Amino acid sequence: MYCASVCPHQCMEVLSDLNQTPGKSQKTALHHHDAGTDTGFTTKRNKMKPKQTMATEKAVEVLELEAKSILNLTHKIGEDFDQMVDEICNASGRVIISGIGKSGLIGRKIVATLSSTGTNAMFLHPVEAMHGDLGMVSPKDVFIAISNSGETGELNLLLPSIRDLGCIMIAFTGNPNSTMAGFCSLIIDTGVEKEACPLGLAPTCSTTAQLAMGDALAVVLIHKKQFRKSDFKRSHPGGALGKRLSFPVGEIMYTSRDIPRVPPEAPLPRAVAQMDKFRLGAVFVLDHQNALEGILTDGDIRHLIAMNPDTFTQLYTKEVMTENPCVITADAPLYQALNIMEKRQITILPVTDAARRVVGILHLHDILGKGAFTFSS
Repeated sequence: MYCASVCPHQCMEVLSDLNQTPGKSQKTALHHHDAGTDTGFTTKRNKMKPKQTMATEKAVEVLELEAKSILNLTHKIGEDFDQMVDEICNASGRVIISGIGKSGLIGRKIVATLSSTGTNAMFLHPVEAMHGDLGMVSPKDVFIAISNSGETGELNLLLPSIRDLGCIMIAFTGNPNSTMAGFCSLIIDTGVEKEACPLGLAPTCSTTAQLAMGDALAVVLIHKKQFRKSDFKRSHPGGALGKRLSFPVGEIMYTSRDIPRVPPEAPLPRAVAQMDKFRLGAVFVLDHQNALEGILTDGDIRHLIAMNPDTFTQLYTKEVMTENPCVITADAPLYQALNIMEKRQITILPVTDAARRVVGILHLHDILGKGAFTFSS
């Protein structure tokens, strides 16, 4: 057992409730603490809905219409989308995206998203392509043309040359019967019922749909290529996360004095008390030489309370701990620690020396700059 982390303070409350009321059922105790406690927070549903003005009413109409446009795309995802993903994954070249006007701006955004998440992509302006930039395109590339109408003159003039190069050609369009679609072997339908613009002129819902489809493509490729946070070290070397992931573990780990610890023979309530005191989501089980024998997380505690509500307090740490947990050394880079955490689906990592003596503890939130150790400016 090595469960996801949750607040150990609630575990202590439940344990206390169980001890104070012998025979009290697990269901009753958990219900008391889940439903009967005033959190002190005011939820939105408790607030009065503000009076809407003409401006807010229209804004809500636009958002609802654009949301509906995106939702309707879910019914248009099919074999062509699957094949597009396969073509991009199998291509030895780049993804080239082209468009004019607002569709071109959406294309640039999709290129940026693909490039930052592990897919080699480039934007090609149709007019510049006809004046020399076409030389940057190779037969190994996958070409995506974006146009809601599919009848954009400058873009369609480029398509015969792309076809002659032998590229895989894909259309993002709201008109599957358009001239542009006729040049492409794969059609991704991004059509919408109407634009949010009352004049029906400014691209609104259509560009939102194009962008959403591009995001869907990028996220699917993240899964297919198994792109991980640690890969940001390569694609975001100037970003805060990229810089941070090159740091050694020892720079941000909690030191030995901040480590919750118990011996193997400690009663389970003592382990819970240590966990609640340090609030790191876990307690390490150490022998008399400070060597790591196991780990117990707050998720483990919740599971144990649920499965053993009447005998929980009688258990010993060594009986329920996870033996030989994953560890890392203080001189290892943070991206290596992040890889381990992602692979094992854990948020806490013990830091040990060569003899498996614990020297620190690393939390996922601190790697990402959301914990005690924040990003530097």
